[in-house]
Amino acid sequence: MIDLRLLREDPDRVRASQRARGEDVALVDSLLSADERRRSSGVRFDELRAEQKGLGKLIGKATGDEKAGLLKRAEQLKTDVKAADTERDAADAETQQLLQRLGNLVHPDVPVGGEEDFVTLETHGTHRDFAAEGFEPRDHLELGQLLGAIDVERGAKVSGSRFYFLTGVGALLELALVNAAIAQATAAGFTPMLTPALVRPQSMAGTGFLGQAAQDVYHLDKDDLYLVGTSEVPLAAYHMDEILDADRLPLRYAGFSPCFRREAGSHGKDTRGIFRVHQFDKVEMFSYVLPEDSQAEHQRLLEWEKQWLTSLELPFRVIDVASAELGSSAARKYDCEAWIPTQGKYRELTSTSDCTEFQSRRLSIRVREGKKVRPLATLNGTLCAVPRTIVAILENHQQADGSVRVPEVLRPYLGGREVLEPVAK
Repeated sequence: MIDLRLLREDPDRVRASQRARGEDVALVDSLLSADERRRSSGVRFDELRAEQKGLGKLIGKATGDEKAGLLKRAEQLKTDVKAADTERDAADAETQQLLQRLGNLVHPDVPVGGEEDFVTLETHGTHRDFAAEGFEPRDHLELGQLLGAIDVERGAKVSGSRFYFLTGVGALLELALVNAAIAQATAAGFTPMLTPALVRPQSMAGTGFLGQAAQDVYHLDKDDLYLVGTSEVPLAAYHMDEILDADRLPLRYAGFSPCFRREAGSHGKDTRGIFRVHQFDKVEMFSYVLPEDSQAEHQRLLEWEKQWLTSLELPFRVIDVASAELGSSAARKYDCEAWIPTQGKYRELTSTSDCTEFQSRRLSIRVREGKKVRPLATLNGTLCAVPRTIVAILENHQQADGSVRVPEVLRPYLGGREVLEPVAK
């Protein structure tokens, strides 16, 4: 959540942020009104309580008609204090409820607009000319079936649409990717973490995933637990309700977890293969830093993502994501999109978001600097979302006979394999 003091001091900035997100601007005025009621009812409660305490001292000294009058006033004060207390609690609850609906403040340099209004910041690598090489590229599913690596038919039989099995070299390729990604993150100073896949409501809400993203979240009603769509959630909640000493920062974690997403708004999109699925594994980077260091940390996370994709020898571009596509927690987000030959376009493989103080305020995570205690900043960055990375590797490194060249960075994790060969039928 954002700082209420900032909202009161510069409401136009918050309105502009809501407008850029394509969200309800009127929410700002509703929140200002609720906050004013919260503060004024709090003042009235304090005044009445102070009078009540003072009256108690006077009653002990009074006699006769004076005492009777004071007792009558005391009865009225008792009623008024209770009413003021109720009014204050109601206004506070309304303020918090409205505040939870407000997205993070969009960074002023973020391009304004929707999905197609991003700005391309840089491009890396070159697209292969398959025509010049003399063959038509196969898509990842056909390649995966030739290699005995992907089985979507049995995935659908067992679990339904958008589920799959990784088999043989497909399973080995996932394990190689995860191990290589964790090795890079560890070398960069991240602490590896295996995180829970189920979290409590306060963890999910605290990271901002029960707002506009709620439709994509799986909920276990009987247990009141949520399946995570990213290990960002447990990593953000890891230090919930804690005060961290400034000399411990930055704290950097690399989480590995299964991820679960309904993909509720993607009917008919990417239905072939394993690009858009309900369950997948992912390595996620997460940082806790001082607020003034968050933009520099954001650039570091982006550089680590670029290093990873470059090591996989994939052509990709970096985009500055437009305001309406940020997600409620992010002030700014960069995506790295790999070239997918059979689609003839770039598709998102990694993403990194600067969430500034938004999540730490919701999760009550603060930093202590001497006697001063204040919220800190959190950032996240996907290092390897496994299925999409497999898609990009298979399509970009395929050869005419259906085999796939293994990027050098993965070979030590694949027993030295340089090529994945089609299996005999």
